[in-house]
Amino acid sequence: MVVVCLLLVFTGCGQTKMATDKKATTSVVAKSKRTPLSHNDAQRLKYFYYGAINEQMQGRYTSAYEMLRHCLTIDPNSPEVYFTISAYYAELDQDSMALECMKRAADIDPTNSTYMERLAQAHLSNNNVAEATKVYEKLYATDRSRTDLLETLLRLYTYQEDIPNIMQTLDRIEAAEGSSEQISMARMRIYEQQGEKKKALAELKHLAEEHPLDMNYRVMIGNWLLQNGKSYEALQEYNKVLEADPGNQQVRMSLLDYYRAVGKDSIADRMQEQLLAHTATPASTKMQLMRDIVSKNEQSGGDSTQVLDLFSRILAEPQENADMYQLKAAYMQLKEMPQDSIDNVLRQALKIEPDEASVRFQLVGSTWEKGDYDEVINLCKPAVEYNPDEMLFYYYMGMAYYVQKKNDEALETFRQGASQIDEDSNKDLASDFYAIMGDILHERGRNEEAFAAYDSSLHWKSDNISCLNNYAYYLSIEERELSKAEQMSYRTVKAEPKNSTYLDTYAWILFIEERYEEARIYIEQALLNLDEEGGVIYEHAGDIFAMNGDTEKALEYWLKAREDEVESKTLDKKIKQRKYIKEPKK
Repeated sequence: MVVVCLLLVFTGCGQTKMATDKKATTSVVAKSKRTPLSHNDAQRLKYFYYGAINEQMQGRYTSAYEMLRHCLTIDPNSPEVYFTISAYYAELDQDSMALECMKRAADIDPTNSTYMERLAQAHLSNNNVAEATKVYEKLYATDRSRTDLLETLLRLYTYQEDIPNIMQTLDRIEAAEGSSEQISMARMRIYEQQGEKKKALAELKHLAEEHPLDMNYRVMIGNWLLQNGKSYEALQEYNKVLEADPGNQQVRMSLLDYYRAVGKDSIADRMQEQLLAHTATPASTKMQLMRDIVSKNEQSGGDSTQVLDLFSRILAEPQENADMYQLKAAYMQLKEMPQDSIDNVLRQALKIEPDEASVRFQLVGSTWEKGDYDEVINLCKPAVEYNPDEMLFYYYMGMAYYVQKKNDEALETFRQGASQIDEDSNKDLASDFYAIMGDILHERGRNEEAFAAYDSSLHWKSDNISCLNNYAYYLSIEERELSKAEQMSYRTVKAEPKNSTYLDTYAWILFIEERYEEARIYIEQALLNLDEEGGVIYEHAGDIFAMNGDTEKALEYWLKAREDEVESKTLDKKIKQRKYIKEPKK
């Protein structure tokens, strides 16, 4: 951090080039206050200064600092030394000393723009806007070609609400770069803040005169007049625009506001519908109008019939994009209309923009809720082509295959999705990808690959509870890395102390470790928290009670396991022989 900071400082400490641009001819030529050194002292200063830089580059900052201090005994007016040493004070949190050194550097050599700009930035860091402004003014005075400094000054004067200097700076920008809409609008806003309405209007008119072919400036004049209570004059201005440019959509939008303002809502409504139906009306304008209509309709009671009829008429015409369909679907959701009807609208949107991920996400979500997994797959297949970096499409498609027991396809889909994972990916989703891959691989008997997938899952999310549980249980079945399995399983029990599956896994690992009494405590908790058939938990309970010497309870739970049709090679033998028999490894 220190090295980078100081290297940046050194890059700005070279000789300052005076501007040669013609615009700079009126600049004030600043003079350095540095006293010339004797040849001997100059050589000594150079030796120690570059020695300090070398020490610094080697990471020997204390030595570099001392050498810089020695430089100041040779030349107490060396701006580069003051500037360089200021970075040390800044790193030591001695901000006042750092600022003083920067001030000294800039005062001695005001011709160096780097010194001056860093000084101004230091003042801003200390919230001293006034001092920063003074420095930027000095900078601009020395180089009038730098209009970027005027932009900075404009922001500073605006922050200080210094109206006279804001106006003066706008004049300077205009003199340097020519007039522009931004400058005129800025002036107009200031005049309005000061209550000088005539000057504000004059500024708008000046802008319109400078751009006689752009009718939108005339529309702006009309809008200003309407906002300031001059509705008659506004209408005259709008009519002039319509005469000159009958197809101008902006003036028609403004006329809508005019008719609403003067209470002629019926005219406004007709004009609104004409704009929506007109093919020349931009899609963005139609969207804005429809949002306004929906909002007003909801405020007045929410009669959906009129709104839906209007949507139908608009959508009867070819659409540039899917936005209007999306707006209609959103409205239908607001009105809690049937999901099938909403989905039909979303499908129409996809026909226009098949790569619109947000639309497809909505369709995939509603289709998943219906349990139509084949259709989920049909929706996701083109999605991963259009949007290969959208992880959710791989997830839904993979899960759709998985619930249909199509594990080959599921595994391939999750692998494709995993290939898109990077540091910017959703970590929860990335973890789930690998966790499900681990489950599939384990089902297929590819244990080493499964465990590697679980490790990847926990890399992305170390507290993926379901992954921790499955990983721990499968390790215990293999009777390997039992300490690791126990630690993972214990985390799941701590996270969800009433989850019967997680309690069973932990009890079973303790059983495998021959810690039978501890295992009994946790299997009893698992049995207490069962919310459905026990299945394999019953068989584990029987095994644990058997190894704790409680044969009657063991038999009770083994019989329950058989009722639940647990797949076990030894269950019948346990019941018949009334003792625990270890399951043979696969």
